[in-house]
Amino acid sequence: MRASAAFVVMSTPTNILTDSSWLSRADQGLGKIESALAALGGASIFLAMLISVVNILGRKLLNMPIPGYVAVMQQLVPLMAFFGIAFCQRVGNHIRMDILVGRLKGRLLWVFEWFSVLLAGLLTTALIYGSWDHALRAFTLGDTTDDLQIPTWPVKVVVPIMLSMLLVRLVLQLLAYSRAVQHGGDQPVAVPLIEDPEAVAKNEANTALSMSKD
Repeated sequence: MRASAAFVVMSTPTNILTDSSWLSRADQGLGKIESALAALGGASIFLAMLISVVNILGRKLLNMPIPGYVAVMQQLVPLMAFFGIAFCQRVGNHIRMDILVGRLKGRLLWVFEWFSVLLAGLLTTALIYGSWDHALRAFTLGDTTDDLQIPTWPVKVVVPIMLSMLLVRLVLQLLAYSRAVQHGGDQPVAVPLIEDPEAVAKNEANTALSMSKD
């Protein structure tokens, strides 16, 4: 049954419409977790930047680079790359063929999006299996970095966990697109809507203004 509540545009870079349905509430609840993980990913990028600056200054000024710098950066890279992967899927910031997809309308568009998300889900499932096997092998063998002897399995296990979060998001979007195919229309909830460059710029400006006021 279609919910009767009015749609609301969330303050994100892309339009994600909401209503009172369980699907929309699930999207918003999962989105809070994804936003927190994305923030952790941003924090890891900031930490990597600080470590790099300290390493460069230490090397140039004191001839004392950070011991095990390469190993530390290797541990941070998966955090930077994967903590925000589900959040990017939610807001539609992964690479998309908008030039082609943007020309489609109505149910045809939602069918196309449904199959795209299905293929992404199948690929993600395969990646979860492979990355989990890789992390388990590192744990079993006691794999460590060469210099500081840091165990590699904790960081490697981040990959299948974050990919599992992505898979949950993809399943939710599959349900949302299924609902859109069933009901038609051009404003489904819980999925990122395709916007033209003008709308994207306007939403980003509104988001920046709302953050500055807070």
